[in-house]
Amino acid sequence: MAEPFSWVPAGINTDVPSAARVYDFLLGGGHNFASDRMVGEKVLQVLREGRAIASSNRSFMRRAVLLMMEQGITQFLDLGSGIPTVGNVHEIVQAENPDARVVYVDYDEVAVSHSQLILEGNDNAGVVQADMCRPEDVLSDPVVKDLIDFSKPVGLLMVAVLHFVSDAKGPAEVVARYRDAMPAGSLFALSHLTADFKPAEMGAVVEAMKNSRDPMYFRALSEFEPMFAGMEVLQPGVVPAPSWHPELGPAGEGGPEDVYVGLARKA
Repeated sequence: MAEPFSWVPAGINTDVPSAARVYDFLLGGGHNFASDRMVGEKVLQVLREGRAIASSNRSFMRRAVLLMMEQGITQFLDLGSGIPTVGNVHEIVQAENPDARVVYVDYDEVAVSHSQLILEGNDNAGVVQADMCRPEDVLSDPVVKDLIDFSKPVGLLMVAVLHFVSDAKGPAEVVARYRDAMPAGSLFALSHLTADFKPAEMGAVVEAMKNSRDPMYFRALSEFEPMFAGMEVLQPGVVPAPSWHPELGPAGEGGPEDVYVGLARKA
């Protein structure tokens, strides 16, 4: 039975945990259900740094968006955007440029519903309910076509989402299809959880998530780097999140190294 909140779509099965809502729990948000919190607690039992890892990834997203803006990007496509929390892409970019445009894409009903509530009255931001692994559906959506001008560079974000894409769906191929559809000068911000540093703990996280709607597939650096194929990876390359432009974050900001990140430009 759905909990009686305006951000819960009718008919949603709250007994099935989802990645967007577990992530919201780890970030300290309030848009999650008992099933999500149960999975989140399991994650924290086996990975005590779970909240810090989620926060580190979120911080990378902010730094990447700031760097994209420095490079002249004024329109953003956030794939697998999740449940809105403080410091969303539109909040970051529109604080500097009210005319900047942002489209969020997620397939989770709660994430989309809550995004719609937050974006009411914001003519320069929208949300699309779609599977990001189907680029043709995303890019042909009326909201995307209305807000994104594909004759100009786009800032595309796939942050903390590729580790939910199975090998069978081909995460590198999904990225390549978006790359091919974007205009020259577009920037791609990618992040991916890894078990390179904590294999036992991360293996337990995979186990905790396997019966959720969104099982996880952690990958090594050698598997993540090819996802940037056909693009110029900007300095400092593909590195753990705390090592990526720390000067753009608060002084002393660090965090665990269990997220690989990178920013690349389509020539």
